[in-house]
Amino acid sequence: MTDVAQKPVMARIQQDITTNPVMLYMKGTPSFPQCGFSARVVQLLDLVGAKYASANVLEDPELRDGIKEFSNWPTIPQLFVRGEFVGGCDIVSEMYRAGELHDLVGEMAKSP
Repeated sequence: MTDVAQKPVMARIQQDITTNPVMLYMKGTPSFPQCGFSARVVQLLDLVGAKYASANVLEDPELRDGIKEFSNWPTIPQLFVRGEFVGGCDIVSEMYRAGELHDLVGEMAKSP
């Protein structure tokens, strides 16, 4: 990568998604979402019993912009599983309806 890899926020994101098997970038926190889309993704992850880490992009404007650049995706929330970008609220919702979200993250609920 070019200068993108040299930005500290990009290194932070890479560390987050490498360290946490399921990582959610959202507005607010899982216990207090600050937008409906973030609340919906939290709800769906909870329904499938996923264990996940999260980052509140509202606390850090650099992270808020950086995650959009990192994933090349314009909206938040953003879900990453095993280091791969999954999508935002619409994609996660569709995966839930199709039973794919549980298949992707549900088995991680059983692991420590």
